[in-house]
Amino acid sequence: MKKLTPKAAFRKVAAIYKRMAEGYSQAAEAMGLTCEGCTDNCCYSFFQHHTYIEWAYLWEGLNQLPEDRRNEFIRRSEEYVQQAQAALQRGEKPHIMCPLNMEDGKCGLYDHRLMICRMHGVPNFMTRPDGRSVTFPGCWRCQEITEGLEAGGGQAPMVNRTPLYRDLAELEMAFVGKNLRSLPKVDHTIAEMIVIGPPRLK
Repeated sequence: MKKLTPKAAFRKVAAIYKRMAEGYSQAAEAMGLTCEGCTDNCCYSFFQHHTYIEWAYLWEGLNQLPEDRRNEFIRRSEEYVQQAQAALQRGEKPHIMCPLNMEDGKCGLYDHRLMICRMHGVPNFMTRPDGRSVTFPGCWRCQEITEGLEAGGGQAPMVNRTPLYRDLAELEMAFVGKNLRSLPKVDHTIAEMIVIGPPRLK
């Protein structure tokens, strides 16, 4: 597989993200799911991310910010990592606001947010390479709506993540190239990706 330039890879990941957004919107609208008035915030969720292409695309967004805003996100990320490590050492799952969350509650890198951030709210499923299907119920508000639909004889729409994951995996291979198998596996929070800096692909 021919290795892609960062510019070409970023265009492709943006296109995959657009498909995710469309799938999310269709499912959310069909079941009447909105974030308005929610008493929780998904940005407190302890998400870990697993691709170099998304890590690099996150930094593509950071590098487009004014220096003072980028430095503020780096500072917040350092605090997040320290707090998360302390929670994990206590045997607790971290429940800390994402460092990219703005004062108005919106994401400071909305167009560059990662896959899990985009797909978390609605019910979705994925068929793994071994043929097993894994389902995700969506956020707590989504699960409440789903229970109501099922009680009335209905069924919540499900987003099929399989083609999205497949295309992202293929893009990952094309972006990283032959070094992918020898590089460490990515298993980082957004804060860790920011504190570490842009990914090294060699």
